[in-house]
Amino acid sequence: MNNREKTVKQKPTGKGGGTPLNPKPRKEIVIALNKRAYHDYLILDKYETGIVLSGTEVKSLRDHKASLVDSYARVKNGEIWLINTNIAVYKLGTFTNHEPTSSRKLLMKRSEIRKLDNKLKDKSLTLIPLKLYFSGPYVKVELGLAKGKKQYDKRESIKKADVQRQLKRVKV
Repeated sequence: MNNREKTVKQKPTGKGGGTPLNPKPRKEIVIALNKRAYHDYLILDKYETGIVLSGTEVKSLRDHKASLVDSYARVKNGEIWLINTNIAVYKLGTFTNHEPTSSRKLLMKRSEIRKLDNKLKDKSLTLIPLKLYFSGPYVKVELGLAKGKKQYDKRESIKKADVQRQLKRVKV
């Protein structure tokens, strides 16, 4: 047998354009960041979730009209809800427009939700949205499992950041 006969070329599949073993990476467009979360909380773990939105909410997000300040996530009845996230009203929307600060359901596997719920009950932890972004055509939320920082922890992290900046300046 010839070696050429044994090798099989992989054909591109579907809309992605990549091979099954090497899928085409999705383009990530950041809509909103929660910079305050990194200052106020110690982020222990990160999770990527989907989010249930209406049409006008997606259109408003395409205009980058969202804010994650003062928002958090909570587990209720085996589901995760994003609370107090502000998605501005779509300016061209009619009577079908959405409520800007309504609670929005997050999409996650049940097993992951159960694990998160157990972690939240055991320790004094909270779920904070860190980033809202488009992954291809889908809107995703990056949640952080976080623990609140004390005042002295904040001062310590500021000092560390200053030292890192000074070291960078010296190296350059």
